Amino acid sequence: MANQQLGKIGVWLAYPQATPELARELEALGYGAIWVGASPAADWEGYEALLAATETLTVGTSIVNVWATPAKDIAATYHRLAEAYPGRFLLGVGIGHPEHATEYTKPYDALVNYLDQLDEHGVPRERRALAALGPRVARLAADRTAGPLPYLTVPEHTAALRAQLGPDALIVTEHKAVLDADPATARATARGTVGFYLGLSNYVNNLHRYGFDDADTAQPGSDRLIDALVAHGTPDEVADHLLAHVRAGADQVAVQPLGGDPLPILRTLAPLLTAKLA
Repeated sequence: MANQQLGKIGVWLAYPQATPELARELEALGYGAIWVGASPAADWEGYEALLAATETLTVGTSIVNVWATPAKDIAATYHRLAEAYPGRFLLGVGIGHPEHATEYTKPYDALVNYLDQLDEHGVPRERRALAALGPRVARLAADRTAGPLPYLTVPEHTAALRAQLGPDALIVTEHKAVLDADPATARATARGTVGFYLGLSNYVNNLHRYGFDDADTAQPGSDRLIDALVAHGTPDEVADHLLAHVRAGADQVAVQPLGGDPLPILRTLAPLLTAKLA
């Protein structure tokens, strides 16, 4: 595993939400990592601020886009942070989406080339991870990095990744959560985020691999799809839904809270998740 201190539960937050104060509280609550979503450029000072504010929390990028950030730049950031905070920075990289890139040609080759450059710049295999959904890129993740970082998916996918990649690959699966016992309002909150991804072919194609059809993935997403992709209900129900990824073989589930301020959700879930893992 890339980091024995990673723990079974982490948090995924868009980078503007990831403040030093929040990171400090997450560490105190028992979360093992904070994954900085839609990671900004390599020179973002926030990476160091999050590490400086905490003592054991892992900070991971989820993800640095290979089209947007030269490998040499993120490698320099990696080495600076690894020297100052040994074993606490995990570099997640990924290809992004064809809908959002003007040069999205031969994406697999671009990933291989980027990983080659990270090798040249001395970023260790075990301290990097790769956004991966399909089996080919998942295999690349296991062969050339610590493992895959699946996003917007279901426990069946996590189980398939574990079966494909074996026991040694690091698998950190993001999953969204809404603390709301009213299914109608919970789904409305969920659709406010999930709808964006239903316009991206890589996510839709992956969902089709796991039993969802065009009717499910058409905007705004069927109830069945939303219920699978976003844990909602009582705190106990949400915790059980999230931990289905761990039971399916994930090393860690990274909770993405939806619906405003992330702290109330994360404060409520932390003791339940910890107790259920005991």
